[in-house]
Amino acid sequence: MEIGIPKERRESEYRVGLTPIGVQLLTADGHICYVEHGAGLGAGFSDRDYEQAGARIVYQPQEAFGRADLVLKVARPTAEECEWLNDGQTLMGLLHLAAARQSRVEALLEKRVTAIGYEMIQLDDGSLPVLIPLSQAAGRMMVQVAASLLQNDKGGKGILLGGVPGVPPAEVVIIGAGTLGTYAARAFLGVGATVYVLDRDLRRLQDVDALLHGQAVTMVSHDFNVRKVAKFADVLIGAVLVPGQRAPIVVTREIIKTMKPRSLIIDMAIDQGGCVETSRPTTHASPAFIEENVLHCCVPNLPAVIARTSTHAFNNAAWPYVQAIARLGIEEALNSDPALARGVNTRAGAIVNPALLASEVQ
Repeated sequence: MEIGIPKERRESEYRVGLTPIGVQLLTADGHICYVEHGAGLGAGFSDRDYEQAGARIVYQPQEAFGRADLVLKVARPTAEECEWLNDGQTLMGLLHLAAARQSRVEALLEKRVTAIGYEMIQLDDGSLPVLIPLSQAAGRMMVQVAASLLQNDKGGKGILLGGVPGVPPAEVVIIGAGTLGTYAARAFLGVGATVYVLDRDLRRLQDVDALLHGQAVTMVSHDFNVRKVAKFADVLIGAVLVPGQRAPIVVTREIIKTMKPRSLIIDMAIDQGGCVETSRPTTHASPAFIEENVLHCCVPNLPAVIARTSTHAFNNAAWPYVQAIARLGIEEALNSDPALARGVNTRAGAIVNPALLASEVQ
């Protein structure tokens, strides 16, 4: 099989679709890997690293896309990249198509692309094996992001997360007790913040309570509880995920109006449209804006700036699925692995993912 690894073109996206080790394993199996010049630099991989692994370096993005049966990306293709896709190709990446422009989905349908979203590959127990390590990384990043944005020079309240003797720590509210929310809670507790975790699933709250040895306050995320904690939160993190669907709005504008001035919201559901009514996508270069006198950080590709770590993390998890497609071909790979099949968004000119189909109808 011929496999293309293009350079990512979205702003502040430093990750790469496959590591040199992945290339080495594929070429050892007889596959051909085309790596675009400079594709791995953001993650610390040189062209020489890829050449030594057996890759062929190409100098035009059209080659990395056009020569491939399987294209391995990180972020959803841009409009220009969609033009470079060929009819009938397989595309793998963090696609988040439920929050994409209609034109992106139409381009994939027109070119009959089999589009597999890493974030939608789902095991029988409901877990998301490729998304989990990225959520773990993003959860741990929350402390450094919040600590920076709470500073006065960044527009924040001037609060130290852990406080000092005689001065109380920050009050951190996390809505969503999944992987990201749990790792964020543990990280904030580690620096001494007071942490509240809300979720609709009582079993998840019980798991968080056990994991964190009762150090975090857990609450069921009924609307009145969300309103209650928002009033005193210094930091509010939206960590809500419904696989394959747009995120539900759990924090409304009316709730935000009750928050303390210059408190901070970090909407980690922004990849899927956002779970905060006032959210809109921001960038690493300009990560925050003020709405209703509350600071909002809504960077879709937050782990992109820890590119070395996050590239290795999601490649480790995605590798079995990439290898299966390369060895078996897309048809047999999908038929033999229900988890991989659940990750398919579009195939043969049709929308396959029921959640994406529902959002298209709406």
